Amino acid sequence: MGLGVEREAVPSRPRTAIRWWIFVLLLVIVTANYIDRSSISVALPLMTKQYHLSPLVSGLVLSAFFWTYAAMQLPSGWMADRLKPRLLTAGSTIGWGVVEALTALASSAGVLVLLRLLLGVFEGPVYPAGAKLNAVWLTAAERGRGGTLLDAGAPLGTAIGGVVIVGLIGLLGSWQAAFVAAGVITVVLGLVAAWFIRNAPAEHPLVSPEEVRYLEAAHAAEDAAVKGSAGRGNLFKYMRFKSFWTMCLGWLGFDVVFYGLLSWVPYYLTTFRHIPFSVSGVSVFLIFGMGFVGELIGGQLADRWRLAGGRPNVVMRTLLGVAGVVTTAAVVVVAFTASAVAAVALLAVVLFFLRWAGLYWSVPSLLTDQEHAGLLGGAMNFAGNVGGIIAPVAVGAILNATHSFFLALMMFAAAGLLWTVSSLLMDYSRKLPVEG
Repeated sequence: MGLGVEREAVPSRPRTAIRWWIFVLLLVIVTANYIDRSSISVALPLMTKQYHLSPLVSGLVLSAFFWTYAAMQLPSGWMADRLKPRLLTAGSTIGWGVVEALTALASSAGVLVLLRLLLGVFEGPVYPAGAKLNAVWLTAAERGRGGTLLDAGAPLGTAIGGVVIVGLIGLLGSWQAAFVAAGVITVVLGLVAAWFIRNAPAEHPLVSPEEVRYLEAAHAAEDAAVKGSAGRGNLFKYMRFKSFWTMCLGWLGFDVVFYGLLSWVPYYLTTFRHIPFSVSGVSVFLIFGMGFVGELIGGQLADRWRLAGGRPNVVMRTLLGVAGVVTTAAVVVVAFTASAVAAVALLAVVLFFLRWAGLYWSVPSLLTDQEHAGLLGGAMNFAGNVGGIIAPVAVGAILNATHSFFLALMMFAAAGLLWTVSSLLMDYSRKLPVEG
């Protein structure tokens, strides 16, 4: 059954828009999240010289973050549903800011691995908490924009991180100082999150009664349309359905491409495309900045189409299908181009369309009710971050064996195909009928 009924049942033009300010704050937090997690990729050319790291060991250092980050997704989804997302978001942000700053004290590759593991623990809860906030604070027709606002911090943080970290290294003379500065800023953001975010609209002191009624009426209409479908679901009950598996496999394919590029693009540009380190940050900014723009455009297209009467399956399958095909084709072309400028331009195209996958962060709230959106968001992100574990190590092994990036790009193309096919097979129009 379609989920567009709230358009007829809810009041129009609520007097405040606190729900959108919460998602702007989440955008800023996830931006910091990706500046912090990708800072090591930007500094990798310097670290490989300081610690005498081989490509394989570098891949292990990059991958270590995802071991604990992936492991935290299911517990974080449970905590988002049970312990509520406000303090989970704030505590996570403060914790990883402290770890980011402590990374400046690393004295060896082994210590770097340990700190990356700890960073993964603290960064893990942010996306499941965001999925929960998407379900609680937005209507069905707003969740595409909410999901992409949440997720747009990934390319934006990577883009800004490339410029900021390279700039700070040049200004302060070391990558260590850059990491301390990034960590301190993140801790401040965590304190802002604790002050501003609330677990429900009615709890927020700045929300108008009109906005509360608008959201409560929308959620009541949505729940009535799928009455009795969600029940007291648990993860094993969701595993009976194709849409659960296509959601997880699609996000896995997406993350192999994104985390592979996030981890290795700076090294690829300086080592294989011979772009000077001093200007590599600008190239990273252009590539991942286009991802940020693409993600926001994808969310706007989805919600505007839905508000105009587009059926969920038509909207999501069309947008994600087009994005997947273009992404996969552009990755293949990168492998065969000889020009460094053309490679950067093509990678910008890849990121522009790849980041339309941010629409996936509206999927948990499309497939289940508010009470279980955190759980499904955690399951989806767990599957995706298996790709985060695999991609950096696989690329490092490929470089060790072939001294070429060609097979790595072919791996990204195969993962893009998995994302595309999974997106086309998913049913976005019905809640999963998990009975208590």
